[in-house]
Amino acid sequence: MKELKRRFHRFCVKNQNKGIPNLMLYITLGAAALALMNMIDPSHALYSLLSFDRDAILHGQIWRLITYPLCYASRLDILSVLMMICYYSMGQGIENVWGTLRFNLFYLTGIVLMDVYCMIFGCFASVSYLNLSLFLAYATLYPNAQFMIFFIIPVKAWILAVFDLALVLIGLFDPFPYNLFGLISLGNYFLFFGKGWVNVFPMSWRINARRLGRKTRHPRSKTIPFNAAGSYQATHAKVKADYTHKCTVCGRTDVDSPELEFRYCSRCRGYHCYCQEHISNHAHITE
Repeated sequence: MKELKRRFHRFCVKNQNKGIPNLMLYITLGAAALALMNMIDPSHALYSLLSFDRDAILHGQIWRLITYPLCYASRLDILSVLMMICYYSMGQGIENVWGTLRFNLFYLTGIVLMDVYCMIFGCFASVSYLNLSLFLAYATLYPNAQFMIFFIIPVKAWILAVFDLALVLIGLFDPFPYNLFGLISLGNYFLFFGKGWVNVFPMSWRINARRLGRKTRHPRSKTIPFNAAGSYQATHAKVKADYTHKCTVCGRTDVDSPELEFRYCSRCRGYHCYCQEHISNHAHITE
């Protein structure tokens, strides 16, 4: 699995400029145009033609499988405009880190997973879960980004992301098949981040969790090993690095500098981690 993930990462890096650039711009403009059409046409005929409808899809209207992300809002008001701008900005931020191809695949995977699950179990595919996966990806890459709740209360992205993940977990207690709908709809987020989804939590939380886990798995023993002659027998255990992220340039880690944020450069060949001071200021490794 690690080798497959490494190959996928290399493929995305080599072809990062392929795909549809500024994908969220086109989706946002399309959603705004559709909402405007709803205000002009009270019957919402175009909106109904593009939204997800399982029965209509089974009768040949297969375009609904990919057009429902445009059905974001039924009307164009100030709140809808602000939310569209917000998701556009988040999409651009993710694309700047990942590249065009990987972001396109991320969004397309979310659409496909939701389509498959809804077609099999008869659920209604909603763009809200696509936007949620987009927000979780952004919060994982930029956990300290601030959002203004009610335009006055600053809240960091990771706090909102943890709250959203908690709601998804609570949704597991709903009746089947709706209990798994949220989890499957966020499958693109978990697939693309893997174990890295824990980066949405603060660095201090992760360090304390790792230390607690090590103490639980490897409690300190008070007995000292002796050989048959009664002398102390040294053990040559391999010492494992006590950190998760280490900057390639300055060598600082998430243990000795927990206040720093660490990112992986998509333009460098292989996996190379950099702190927040060097992620945008380093010579890219191409060999």
